[in-house]
Amino acid sequence: MDKDSVQKDVVVSMEYTLHVDEEEIDSSKGQDPLQFLVGHGNIISGLEREMIGMKTGDSKDVIVQPADAYGEFDEDAFMDVPRGEFPKDMSLEEGVELSVRDDSGQSRYARVDTIEGETVTLNFNHPLAGDELSFYVKVVGLREPTSEELEHGHVHEGGGHHH
Repeated sequence: MDKDSVQKDVVVSMEYTLHVDEEEIDSSKGQDPLQFLVGHGNIISGLEREMIGMKTGDSKDVIVQPADAYGEFDEDAFMDVPRGEFPKDMSLEEGVELSVRDDSGQSRYARVDTIEGETVTLNFNHPLAGDELSFYVKVVGLREPTSEELEHGHVHEGGGHHH
């Protein structure tokens, strides 16, 4: 199998910059390239789809719509939680990000939206929900995954193991 272009089950190393509304909000500059295993949901689907077929050294600008990124903004994704349910020593203020376990024990991202008296309102929308994402991506390397990476469906940075 030819590993000279971005395709399913290839590990891609890429440099990227993400802009939302002309503002740079994320970039691999000054860091190692981002590595991901194609076809396993490691990165947002809309970006991955646009990168299929790119070769090492190729770069392109990709616009990803919310549906193919972090979803539309959900007006219902808010929850009121009594102040007493948070650890006493936790500094709660608007904009604080936290991880909350849902009923099935899954960890979910949340942000403190508002605090009124003893009621804390959490926003479970991803910070980029509803946003059109503008990526600049450059493929800097392609390689075959190890059998373990394929089995686990993600890249093991530096050969180390993580959960």
